[in-house]
Amino acid sequence: MNKYYLLFIIFILNSQIAFSQGYDNDKITLTNFIKRMYNSEPFTGVKVIEDYENNYLISVVMLDKTKYKTTSTMDRVAQVKAQSQLSTFLNGSNIEMDFVVTTTEKRSDKAIEITVETIESIKENSVGVVNGIELLSNFEAQKEQGHIVYIYIKEIEDF
Repeated sequence: MNKYYLLFIIFILNSQIAFSQGYDNDKITLTNFIKRMYNSEPFTGVKVIEDYENNYLISVVMLDKTKYKTTSTMDRVAQVKAQSQLSTFLNGSNIEMDFVVTTTEKRSDKAIEITVETIESIKENSVGVVNGIELLSNFEAQKEQGHIVYIYIKEIEDF
């Protein structure tokens, strides 16, 4: 009787272990795919990734480690930037640009000296909220020393 009871418990534990690995394997596979894609051709911004069953929006943000005192501050900035990129992608944005060129001229007896100053002002407004983004991974950039790459993901249903 004890043998059957012990075998039954071992069978139950093994079946639980086998079923618990499916979800993590999908995330790990997706993470490795996006990392390989990034390392072969670095990019930032939003991309649409499709697999056999799901569609994802990914937002890639790269931050300079030296600009932030703590990692929690850097993590929060990365999340806000990722949400901003996804909001702009999904909801659009309004961009206003002003370009001002000023010239000054100085004359002396022998030569004319012209100085050109260019001022460019860009304002971007985007309205919208993106809920449900998840940090998929963060890692050090291979080609840009001292930078951390954050990959955020949002599953989309009908795109």
